[in-house]
Amino acid sequence: MKNAREFFSYVLPSLAAFALSGVYAVVDGFFVGNSIGDAGLAAINFAFPVTALLQAAGTGIGMGGAIRFAICGAQGDAEGERHYFSSALLLLLLCGALLSLIFFVLAGPLLEALGAEGATLTLGMEYLIFIAAGALFQVFGTGLIPLIRNMGGSLCAMFAMSAGFIANIILDWLFIMVFGWGMAGAAAATVIGQAVTALGAVLYFAAKRSPLSLPPARRILHLFSAILKISFAPFGITFSPMIGMILMNRFAVFYGGEGAVACYACVGYIVTIVYLLLQGIGDGCQPMISRYYGRGRRADMKRTCRLAYATAGALSLLSVCLLFLTRWRIGGLFGASPPVSLGVGETLPLFLAGVLFLAYTRITASGFYATEESLLSYILVYAEPLLLLVFLLLLPAFLGLTGVWLAMPASQMTTALIAAAVKRRADSPNACRVG
Repeated sequence: MKNAREFFSYVLPSLAAFALSGVYAVVDGFFVGNSIGDAGLAAINFAFPVTALLQAAGTGIGMGGAIRFAICGAQGDAEGERHYFSSALLLLLLCGALLSLIFFVLAGPLLEALGAEGATLTLGMEYLIFIAAGALFQVFGTGLIPLIRNMGGSLCAMFAMSAGFIANIILDWLFIMVFGWGMAGAAAATVIGQAVTALGAVLYFAAKRSPLSLPPARRILHLFSAILKISFAPFGITFSPMIGMILMNRFAVFYGGEGAVACYACVGYIVTIVYLLLQGIGDGCQPMISRYYGRGRRADMKRTCRLAYATAGALSLLSVCLLFLTRWRIGGLFGASPPVSLGVGETLPLFLAGVLFLAYTRITASGFYATEESLLSYILVYAEPLLLLVFLLLLPAFLGLTGVWLAMPASQMTTALIAAAVKRRADSPNACRVG
């Protein structure tokens, strides 16, 4: 019971924060769809993976630094705590500045590569230029949250993300519906919302007098390497839905045109909320798992993992039932046209078929990277988008647009089978380090 209370004290605030993050993703689509229509909805769907890349980069680096911070703390290494905390902040700064420059210069070619053209390309450019200009805020807004959680501030992390969400939704309404700034207004609202979250995190660190101290220059590369080694897995978990979105957009526009992309935009927004909730469970219990791992408390690690699987499974089933019952109303939520709304209702059940399998994979991968099993976590995180590409190349050739939709659950089911095999091997007496 004590383990369960501690588990939910970490996981429930994380779930609430990721639920807000999921709604965060929907807000721009809601206001743009109701203001501009199907073209705007398709444009923001093409541009959104770039925004997600910024947030995934922040999450990956922040989580990598946070895991090393937690393990050092569990082992009584105060100097390691200080160095990993400071190195994570420096990496976030460098990453945010670099990505801002890249996306500002390459916004047009990136959107074209993602499949945008004509009016969709013009609207996407308008959105992406503003996102690139504020990239630093987005990287920090997501990257500081895992560090707060691993300092015992799960509730504060939730409040920081909540403040950003509230700012975003108010500014979306003001910039788009009142001022009529369209795509630029949506992007500006997103950037300011993330800046509010980052400010909340900075205030938390200041209040806690967090251990900021730059490590010796000779150790910087080693610390960066240790953080990045872990970070590629949480980065992949955060960004893999967007890799899926990129692939799905390309095949949807080829087999079904702009209407199919708008349909997938609605489905993708809604299903992404479920994906983020599952990530909330994995990231929420990560501080516990990393701390138990650092102290060698294997039995507590296993209990925490079992609780995570049970919670993710129950949440998945509840989400599937709720979305299935409301599937005919989702298109209208985004201001989609009647034909697109009908397509959403018909298509969504196919995507829901893979959710329970995805839950198993997500928790397994989170358990691996929380205990520095980086290679195993990479296998699970990156197998899914690779398998999605394989199924997209095979199924639509026989089933057309229906094959495009079926590729997603097929890849999730296959990845879950791989996860079960990898976990079984890791759980063997000679190989296991994670429950």
